[in-house]
Amino acid sequence: MSEVLMSAVVLFAFYQIIKNFTDFLLRRKIIKAGHFENAGILEQKIASSISENQEANKYPSLKWGLVALFAGLGFILIHQMGPGMSNEDAYRNYMQEGLLPFGIELVSISMGFIVYFLIVNFSKKK
Repeated sequence: MSEVLMSAVVLFAFYQIIKNFTDFLLRRKIIKAGHFENAGILEQKIASSISENQEANKYPSLKWGLVALFAGLGFILIHQMGPGMSNEDAYRNYMQEGLLPFGIELVSISMGFIVYFLIVNFSKKK
């Protein structure tokens, strides 16, 4: 599991470095072409995406409250599934080596995000 996380972090860092470098090259090319007024186009694009994200994220407390609620429900579901096992070693192996608890938790958290998405979309329509 740590190898996957480490690979993801390295790939994300590599992506960010490449993106920043290519943005720098593009900006330099625009300036060398004499289009000084267009040199800030990348910053405007970034600023507009940031303002769109802030507009979409009107209810951050609601979002994280729903995610925490559904994550808690996932943990309760995982806990309720376990005591049916009679052998304590089988239960320990199930919880430590099985992927079902991780799947249940991820589905629960994603359901929280989906409920938040639906609430925000319905509030925008009104």
